[in-house]
Amino acid sequence: MKQTFDIEPWNVVTRKFDPEDKRLQESMTSLGNGNMGLRGFFEEDYSGDTLPGIYLGGVWFPDKTRVGWWKNGYPAYFGKVINAVNFIKVNAVINGEKLDLAKDQVSDFKLDLDMQHALLTRTFTVTKGAAKLAFTFERFVSAAQKELAVIRVSVKNVGDQAVKLELNSSLDADVQNEDANYDERFWDVLNIDGTSDQGEVVTKTKPNNFGTPQFTVGMQMTNKSTLPTVENGVQTATEVTNEFGGELAAGETAQLEKRVIVVTSRDYDDQIALTAGMHDLTADVNKQSFDDLYQAHTAVWADRWTKSDVSIEGDVGAQQGIRFNLFQLFSTYYGEDSRLNIGPKGFTGEKYGGATYWDTEAFAVPVYLGVTDQKVTRNLLMYRYQQLDGAYHNAKMQGLKGALFPMVTFDGIESHNEWEITFEEIHRNGDIAFAIYNYTRYTGDKSYVLHEGSKVLTEISRFWADRVHFSKRNQQYMIHGVTGPDEYENNVDNNWYTNYLAQWTLKYTLQVLQEVDAKQAADLAVSDEEKKQWQDIVDKMYLPHDDKLGIFVQHDGFLDKDIEPVSAIPADQLPINQHWSWDKILRSPYIKQGDVLQGVWDFIDDFTPAQKKANFDFYEPLTVHESSLSAAIHSILAADLHYEDKAVEMYERTSRLDLDNYNNDTVDGLHITSMTGSWLAIVQGFAGMRVRNDELHFAPFLPKKWTSYQFRQLFRGRLIEVHVDANGTNVKLISGDPLTVSVNDKEVNL
Repeated sequence: MKQTFDIEPWNVVTRKFDPEDKRLQESMTSLGNGNMGLRGFFEEDYSGDTLPGIYLGGVWFPDKTRVGWWKNGYPAYFGKVINAVNFIKVNAVINGEKLDLAKDQVSDFKLDLDMQHALLTRTFTVTKGAAKLAFTFERFVSAAQKELAVIRVSVKNVGDQAVKLELNSSLDADVQNEDANYDERFWDVLNIDGTSDQGEVVTKTKPNNFGTPQFTVGMQMTNKSTLPTVENGVQTATEVTNEFGGELAAGETAQLEKRVIVVTSRDYDDQIALTAGMHDLTADVNKQSFDDLYQAHTAVWADRWTKSDVSIEGDVGAQQGIRFNLFQLFSTYYGEDSRLNIGPKGFTGEKYGGATYWDTEAFAVPVYLGVTDQKVTRNLLMYRYQQLDGAYHNAKMQGLKGALFPMVTFDGIESHNEWEITFEEIHRNGDIAFAIYNYTRYTGDKSYVLHEGSKVLTEISRFWADRVHFSKRNQQYMIHGVTGPDEYENNVDNNWYTNYLAQWTLKYTLQVLQEVDAKQAADLAVSDEEKKQWQDIVDKMYLPHDDKLGIFVQHDGFLDKDIEPVSAIPADQLPINQHWSWDKILRSPYIKQGDVLQGVWDFIDDFTPAQKKANFDFYEPLTVHESSLSAAIHSILAADLHYEDKAVEMYERTSRLDLDNYNNDTVDGLHITSMTGSWLAIVQGFAGMRVRNDELHFAPFLPKKWTSYQFRQLFRGRLIEVHVDANGTNVKLISGDPLTVSVNDKEVNL
């Protein structure tokens, strides 16, 4: 753990500039608007260690898969988000010397991420010789207009002598990815142009040998400064710059405002249309003042917080944690574009390639259902439906029928380069099916499940029916050679979670098929023979169980390990993924994240209290929580079992995972999808929220450290507010039709 930011309810602030923590600070102050985003790297050039990163939703590249072996069915490429043209670049030159915080004498440093208004502000005073200047950098990525980013730089001469100051604003296409396998560059520059106060760059991703699309990106900047123009649109092969400069008297302030419009070929048919669209958008925003643009942006965020804010009294650290996580989730995705999804790092880093994982369906869907309009979650479901062709391809590559949705993807085609993850972690097919059920159960909207969703369920079921095999010796269906959610166990047989999801998916699909209309049934063309086979698998699926312990066994052979709790591991060997060989981890009983407990959480009302207790008591002591997704599940189950101290411990871990750098890896970017865990832990855990028979149920408790907590939740067109304190629970209807909820098994009419 390492806490580098102050604890404040609405802000992430540090007053210390430490080059050693530069990358950590960059991750923590990332901004985004669902369409694009960037790490909190400096506008000006910085000669020290830094990880600049600007990423555009849906723009990616099929990087060469770098492995020393090849197997049939292996992905041809590793899809990855690529660093885009640096559009925030603004360099300052003071009396002929370039500003560089890695070298300059800096005081009064402050870095402030205002989460309520989605504004990043950086202030500092720099002394260079006789010059002393106070700088303020402000930036926001507009939530009101997906193509817009705004940067404002203010410089005040706080010394006693006049200073010669230049502010040079650029679009710089000379960028690369730190994780590029062969140090390659991914962009060709098609056009550069500039005037006295504007500049534009049009780039295109380099050709590839894999048949995936190339992306064209256009960026146009407009710069307005109180300083005179020095040069008109200075150009190189990869960069265009507007230069402003002049003398700044003692006590005088200079300012530069930079607006950037970013457009991509995802929204335009060709380069001509893209360039014309970029110019039109630039002309539109230039009719508005900075305050106009900022107010439109903050109004969107105000609406988001009205629907979703969680207020905690008595624990500022917990308060900051939940707001930080919701802020970064909404910065990554708010459902405006069904072609996009939620990457585990969002727009905050290169790790995980910026792609879509199963995290979305398993962890993000239940949160977005509660804090956004249902169309947002529906778009997440549509994302998978629109990529069915890729899922067919993935299954075919394994010689199987139906659809295998990818572990990692941008376009539906599997693009991950680890075999045990890519082709063994097939439980994600069941997670996608469960998300359809989860959406339908929560919203009451059957329009998706009876149309697009029934197609997805049918093709997943066809995959499961082909992937299982029948054991003649045991007279049961089994699934061998898989990896469950616990990635510290590879190539195992009969992972309980995978088998359970396969069985459940087939059962659920058969139920849905009874409800679809005649036209949809004809389109799905599920034969009676198929239905009979699916029912047989449901009836005869093997689910490992130990009667003596009363637990579901994670997989065949798990209980043959040397079962010792995590507390037996010497402290200096934790985390084990940074101290042990992979071989030693695989042989150990230690669990990366909830596996059996993932299934118990998914179907929490389907298991008895005794079953939940036995499995939690057995598996939690074996769990090292070295996945960022782990703590939330354990917090919810602990709360369900009235293990309140454990529930709070796990909440604190998930809510402040990045704020306190629990896993010592936040320098690579934030754990966006795991940020769902803090909301889940409060709402499903502490407040005990469940949906049963179309009705919301709550069974709240108040953590000992807190004096109260309050959250808002959307449910079937209503916005409700739940307040919990020492006096009990109060539920209020904020908007929408009357509603009946259950609180501690008592009906409450709102």
